[in-house]
Parts: sequence; C-alpha cells; structure tokens
Amino acid sequence: MEFFIDSANIEDIKELNAILPIDGVTTNPTILTKSGKSPEQALADIFEEFNEDQKVFVQVIATDYEGILKEARMIASLRGGKNMLVKIPVSREGLRAIPAVKAEGINILATGIYSPDQAFWAAKAGADYLAPYVNRMCNYGDGVGQVAELVDTLAIYNIDSKVCAASFKNVDQVHQLLAAGCPALTVAPDVIRAMIDHPGTAIAVDEFSVNWQKAYSRNTLKA
Repeated sequence: MEFFIDSANIEDIKELNAILPIDGVTTNPTILTKSGKSPEQALADIFEEFNEDQKVFVQVIATDYEGILKEARMIASLRGGKNMLVKIPVSREGLRAIPAVKAEGINILATGIYSPDQAFWAAKAGADYLAPYVNRMCNYGDGVGQVAELVDTLAIYNIDSKVCAASFKNVDQVHQLLAAGCPALTVAPDVIRAMIDHPGTAIAVDEFSVNWQKAYSRNTLKA
C-alpha cells in the first residue's frame, strides 16, 4: 500500500516526511501555484527533501497530444529519472497520449478522473496509476463507493493499474477506502494531520507522565 502527500508546500512536506513513512508526493498545476514559488523552485525543494526511493508526480500543462508527449519526456527526465511519474489528465487528448508516453517507458498517473468509466479507459491505455477525485465525485453520486468498486473491478480483470485515490475532504473518506483495499492514496497535509492527531492520545500521554512523575519524581527510565 502506498501513501503520498498531496502538496507542494515544502514546510508541510518536511514536517510529515520526518515522522511518517511517506512514499512520495503528488503535485498538480494548482498545487504548485499555491507553493508561493516558481514551479521550478518548488520542485527543486521537493527533490531535495525526498530520496530516490520516494516517488514524485508532476503533471503536464499542455493539453494537446504533441505537447503532452513533449512535457512528459521532460518531466520523466527530472532528477535523473529516478521515480519520476507523469500525471496526464483523462481528456480525449490525454487518453490518446497515454499509450504513446507509456511506449517510451515513462510511468504515468492518469488524473482528473470523475467516473469509473474514465478510469477503465485510462487503465486500458496503459496508465500505471489512476487518480479518481473522491470528494469531487461525491458531488455527482457515491464517490467513495464508486472508487471502492473500481478497486474490485481492476482486480477481477487482473489489470495492473493501481488506483491512487485523491481529493479527500475528511478522514472518514480516507478510512473507507483504506478498508476497501485501495492500493494507493494521496492526501492533503491537513487531512493527514487529522488522521494521526487524536485528543484521546494526548490525554493518555499526559496521564502516563503525571502518574509516573507522582510515583517516581522523575520523567525518564533508568537502565
């Protein structure tokens, strides 16, 4: 199972990467604009933070077939091509480009997915990852349920493409797809924090410390 940070904010990335076994980071054009830096500098900061075993996903800006191919090659060459993945939207031109990009040995995440049907065609075209927008899909129906069904459908047909669920609004959506066996998730920093920070844990830790201090007048173990 893979878990990615959906952000280009280097402070958020450093904070979470320091305490959690993060598998990499996903970005898109909007996320990069929110970094407050040029896209080149934002990506350079990310490359410096992550090791080569952690994956970095960068999206093409071009919307035409030839432009997508050109940018995909450029993205795939960044940081020596080590675990660089290209995000391609599932527009008509994107679906057309996916097989050609894949034929060059470039790993692809198909993005902007709003329906299982789009995901099916992206998988059949050769995308390595499929990124359905969970919360946005909920505006049109049962987004969580549709993504869970997509995971099952790919398994039934032995399709190698991995679902990398994206666009989460809350922890419950993440929990439901973890329980459904979704093989990859990309989650914004605020939702990740909500997953790991629980008031009950803070209360329990405080109680342990207070009781220990009362009993032994110290706050450490001794050999």
